[in-house]
Amino acid sequence: MAVNYSAKEEADGHPSGGVGVPGGGAVGGGSGGAVKTRKPDNTAFKQQRLPAWQPILTAGTVLPAFFIIGLIFIPIGIGIFVTSNNIREYEIDYTGTEPSSPCNKCLNVSWDSTPPCTCIINFTLEHSFESNVFMYYGLSNFYQNHRRYVKSRDDSQLNGDNSSLLNPSKECEPYRTNEDKPIAPCGAIANSMFNDTLELYRIDNDTQTPITLIKKGIAWWTDKNVKFRNPTGDGNNLTALFQGTTKPVNWPKPVYMLDTEPDNNGFINEDFIVWMRTAALPTFRKLYRLIERKNNLQPTLQAGKYSLHIGYNYPVHSFDGRKRMILSTISWMGGKNPFLGIAYITVGSICFFLGVVLLIIHHKYGNRNTSADIPN
Repeated sequence: MAVNYSAKEEADGHPSGGVGVPGGGAVGGGSGGAVKTRKPDNTAFKQQRLPAWQPILTAGTVLPAFFIIGLIFIPIGIGIFVTSNNIREYEIDYTGTEPSSPCNKCLNVSWDSTPPCTCIINFTLEHSFESNVFMYYGLSNFYQNHRRYVKSRDDSQLNGDNSSLLNPSKECEPYRTNEDKPIAPCGAIANSMFNDTLELYRIDNDTQTPITLIKKGIAWWTDKNVKFRNPTGDGNNLTALFQGTTKPVNWPKPVYMLDTEPDNNGFINEDFIVWMRTAALPTFRKLYRLIERKNNLQPTLQAGKYSLHIGYNYPVHSFDGRKRMILSTISWMGGKNPFLGIAYITVGSICFFLGVVLLIIHHKYGNRNTSADIPN
């Protein structure tokens, strides 16, 4: 049967009469029926009438852009590179794999070695360290970014939740309990905490003078005051607060004996907090101590002879790891890192070189008559 409808109805996309659809009644048709259409709304967005700007790449716009980028990036890169090179840094590898190393005797130390193995490394600073000095410990071939390792912690327990203290998360397995007691702090991250001790001495005429190492102020403020808290209760009696828990398997002493000062003990111990912030790469360094400048007339560490006394407790030889002690100053851009300056210089040089090449090409070929004579 033929269906007749007007040209206007055809233009609108539907007839005035009802058209049958599978599984339902008529669409449109009849009085009061809602008219359905697939035509987009008449808006600037749906009809693609929004104002737009499309750059036209010509020699007049491209060449200045290349030269401007080059002239801006190269000086910035040189400034960053020079600033990075002015940062003093001294590094000592004390793993002890070399037979001549003073720490070779401690190479196969275990977590529970009693008494702990000690070694002494003497070194000389050729240049003075003028500003505040930061002492780091560095580890290599240690994968703190492993997925199961990163998850092996209980943030509620570390935040001082009393119920989580006695009932740690299952994410901490297999370091959740030991001898039927909950481990505090639980997890693989806490269990593998770095526990070497480093002491620095200055040598003057065979006399050793200890360098004051500050152990507070090395952790992030948000970690120290927000993310890590001791269990609620009598803050002056951490032994009672952690009653019913046991220490991690590899720790020589429980968490409430990490320090003698109450504001740096338990879960808020800054050495522990620094370790719990996992590193992204297998070779990393973490802040260990601060050496503050006493006055502006003398450098923080004068050039001369020094001695590093190491309490060697942390085994790394089993996984071919390396251990380092780093002394470094900082600048407005942080620690020593020449990569950023090199990257700026490289990008700026490439842009400037391309600008010169394109300028020569444009000067040589840009004014040629490209119109071809069409034969009759």
